[in-house]
Amino acid sequence: MQAKLVEKKYLITFILITSLFALWGFANDITNPMVAAFQTVMELSAFEASMVQFAFYGGYATMAIPAALFIRRYSYKSGILLGLGLYAIGAFLFIPAAEAQSFTFFCFSLYILTFGLAFLETTANPFILSLGAKETSTRRLNLAQAFNPMGSLSGMAVASLIVLPALWSDRRNAAGETFFHTLSEAEKADIRLHDLAVIRDPYVVIGIVVLIMFIIIALKKMPVTASTGNQGRNSEILTRLWHNKVYREGVLTQVFYVAAQIMVWTFIIQYADNLGIDKATAQNYNILAMSMFLCSRFISTFLMKYVNTRALLAIFGVGAMLCTAGAILIVGTWGLYCLVGISAFMSLMFPTIYGIALENVEESDTTLGAAFLVMAIVGGALMPPLQGSIIDQQSICGHPAVNVSFILPFLCFLFITIYGLRCYRATRTS
Repeated sequence: MQAKLVEKKYLITFILITSLFALWGFANDITNPMVAAFQTVMELSAFEASMVQFAFYGGYATMAIPAALFIRRYSYKSGILLGLGLYAIGAFLFIPAAEAQSFTFFCFSLYILTFGLAFLETTANPFILSLGAKETSTRRLNLAQAFNPMGSLSGMAVASLIVLPALWSDRRNAAGETFFHTLSEAEKADIRLHDLAVIRDPYVVIGIVVLIMFIIIALKKMPVTASTGNQGRNSEILTRLWHNKVYREGVLTQVFYVAAQIMVWTFIIQYADNLGIDKATAQNYNILAMSMFLCSRFISTFLMKYVNTRALLAIFGVGAMLCTAGAILIVGTWGLYCLVGISAFMSLMFPTIYGIALENVEESDTTLGAAFLVMAIVGGALMPPLQGSIIDQQSICGHPAVNVSFILPFLCFLFITIYGLRCYRATRTS
């Protein structure tokens, strides 16, 4: 008899924890278009504006391991509550950041906010894996992760329909060019005050939502699974993890995946801007990409019933490479369509890499093992500034630099494809 995907006794817990995936999805994808918004209103280069992503994903790198140690000492529930508390604090720090009109303060606020996200992801992913049979764990995580893009779509919709259209700094002339940089300093100051308030408000609202979730989860009794509590010495666990080749390579692969995802979604707006498309309209392409990502996540979860997950990861990796090649080589609308199409192939990558990497990790080692996979999100901090520095070149060998810059995601997808193939061949020979 095939094991149930989610047992009845875990159903309410599963629903509550799955809702957290949407919460950090919202934060991730309302933040991506803010790179372009800050670039204009604060008059930054693409490299400087990408420090938003450095701060955002740098928070994961800083807090993932401390989060895992905290969870091992206490419980999944404690980790979730602390994560929600830090998330809310970071969101509310946008209020003084807007008052100070300081880009550094905004980055600091995001840094604190992602301390909370690091706790949530370090907790929620292994918690979902533990809520049922091991043979259905990767499918269960893919199902839970399918709700992440729902939050992402909400974040993108808020950015597209509320934030970006309201930015006075992105107003354009008849030729489709921005003229904010041509205004006097007094005019710029008034516009900057308005625009930073527009950027601030969604974070304050989500901070309130997070506080409500904090109260609900605080009142709910959570099941205790084998991977919670202080079990085993950390040094012994680290040794076992290091000698697990699939896990070790999985962490590195996750670094490249998150880097690729953030680069693709962050710089869609810059890609469209190079074609003369304003930010609010360009964000609609991000929404289309996320819609494809969401639909493909459900499709790939279904396909896993019939196709080996490792083989599916390699197949989707090849598809992502082909779309990325189109975004690099084709200058124009079709290149933008190829860039959007990458999201359909990225859909299964994060949870599948995560599940494969942890599949043969001892249950008592899962929390610390999960922390390094969450820490791998640092890829989203390291690579976007590098891509931004390429975009700042404007043109490379006569080709738009923004197109050329997507060679970085292409290389990331190549690495992911190789990992999928290596893991698939290992299962065939074992």
